[in-house]
Amino acid sequence: MKLLTITGYKGGTGKSTSAIHIAAYFADRGKTILIDGDPNRTALKWSERGQSLPFTVADERNAMRQINGHDFAIIDTQARPDSDDLKELAKGCDLLILPTAPDVLGLEPMLETARDLGSAANFRALITIVPPYPSKEGETMQADLREAQVPVFDVMIRRTANYQKSALQGKIIRDLEDSRAKTAWKDYELLGQEIERIINK
Repeated sequence: MKLLTITGYKGGTGKSTSAIHIAAYFADRGKTILIDGDPNRTALKWSERGQSLPFTVADERNAMRQINGHDFAIIDTQARPDSDDLKELAKGCDLLILPTAPDVLGLEPMLETARDLGSAANFRALITIVPPYPSKEGETMQADLREAQVPVFDVMIRRTANYQKSALQGKIIRDLEDSRAKTAWKDYELLGQEIERIINK
């Protein structure tokens, strides 16, 4: 079983949205469970609002009873873990994914997180909530992280109001009746492919 953990040093970075959409991508490739370890229970609430997501959603108390037989497990953790918790999270999974928004308030904490984790940890920064063209905030953040030798995904997740709509309807963004939602889903498809290349090396 492949285990992916999504965590962040602050809220509002699209952590739970990313966990849900990464789980949807891997659900097309094998039996997938999303473990909701966030005290806000965003993933559980999302799943309760909809018809049915294409993967199992469980909180951390019930996950142990349900995890057997799954090909992929995605863990959505609470935000702001301390540095010791971060290191343990990184050790325990195939890839630690760290969503961050492309702004000045996101850069310093991400650099600090990378320092805490150290070069031995298998992690990647994921730049989310990227403003549309002509803004260059996403590319600037990506370049700054690379210059600081922080591993960062090539794919960035663009900002769209359709994520709020999909959360309210309890759906994956690809299932919304909006052509722009299909474009947004493409970001997560490309991200999923990039994750596969990393974890299957």
